Amino acid sequence: MDARTANKAPDFSAVRTAMQRYVDQEIVPGVSWAVLRGREVVDQQCVGFADREAKTALRPDHVFRAFSNTKIFVTSAIMLLVEEGRIGLDDTIEKFLPQLGNRKVLKLGASSLADVEPAKSPITIRQLLTHTSGLSYGIFDPGTVLFKGYNDARVLNPLTPLTDMIDKLADLPLSYHPGTSWEYSVATDVLGRVVEVVSGKSLDAFFKARIFDPLGMTDTGFSVPEAQQGRLVAHYTGADVLDPTKPGLTRADNLPYPQAYRRPFPRLSGGGGLVSTLPDMLALVRALVLGPEALLKPETLRQMMTNQLPEGQVIRFANLGPMPGKGFGLGGAVTFAPTQFDPPNSPGEFQWGGLAGTHWWICPEANTAGVLMAQRHLGFWNPFFFEFKRLAYQAVGG
Repeated sequence: MDARTANKAPDFSAVRTAMQRYVDQEIVPGVSWAVLRGREVVDQQCVGFADREAKTALRPDHVFRAFSNTKIFVTSAIMLLVEEGRIGLDDTIEKFLPQLGNRKVLKLGASSLADVEPAKSPITIRQLLTHTSGLSYGIFDPGTVLFKGYNDARVLNPLTPLTDMIDKLADLPLSYHPGTSWEYSVATDVLGRVVEVVSGKSLDAFFKARIFDPLGMTDTGFSVPEAQQGRLVAHYTGADVLDPTKPGLTRADNLPYPQAYRRPFPRLSGGGGLVSTLPDMLALVRALVLGPEALLKPETLRQMMTNQLPEGQVIRFANLGPMPGKGFGLGGAVTFAPTQFDPPNSPGEFQWGGLAGTHWWICPEANTAGVLMAQRHLGFWNPFFFEFKRLAYQAVGG
């Protein structure tokens, strides 16, 4: 990039046109985003609605359900404790949560939860950060033995604290031997409990003291205060789960359970419990870009953004199959080989998103990072997000 390009304001008009098209086609209700070049915000916009029925235009101060965008907060919390020497990445989980020691693993082709063998090795903190621990979720693989086991045990019950989740997991087998495969899981919720045990603070108190307050994040938390609930964007489902481009949106504010995010619940879910705004999410992403004001040390950030999976392994979801060219770092996916859907200059990109279409990315190679927010259930890895990323990278690079 020459000096003239570096000083030229990027043109995001193609991005806006594309996102407006998805709003007009009723694929997403509204989209807001902020894009960085280096640590400088080069674009911030909102299109569409926070509430389609009331025709409320989406604004930067609207509050979104972050879902799995919560995971990068837990990862950051763990890495702060790693930097202080209070946690080692290769420490075993029983050092902090003794109930999760001496794991059993489901045998291949197991027909019941009793069909198990002893785990060949203990679970480590690194494996929890990379979703290679053998834990499951009970969301993405209906019909399996573990899906039934997790749901019968109500592992994700919002009415119980994290301690209850650990007790429930203690009685359930792992889906594979730790370190031998990749499966998206409750591992980040387990890490949330590790933060509590190590710091002696509840997860919300640790977040506030070490992340929210230092970064000036005023609207991020596990529920929206009653006085601010008018700023919580409406939540929608698409017309067809199997066809993300089919027009049509249905209001679904009670997902994933009635009153979710509108009142405090006992479960402080590090996997998906936070609400946040575009400026707040941007504050965290900026703080994870290498630079003098970063939240973590340069070597910590580099480690987080390095693919930890063995050669030849990629991330995969039960209902979506393998994600080609995507490995996993500490707390987010790492692109090692862009597909035709990815920006061509995105090798080394570190990114993740939430179930309802919130997404963050940091790409040191392309010198860009950003946040994209929508609120459509199952809106993660939706076509609008791929098109947005390609056009945004193009604008920043151009």
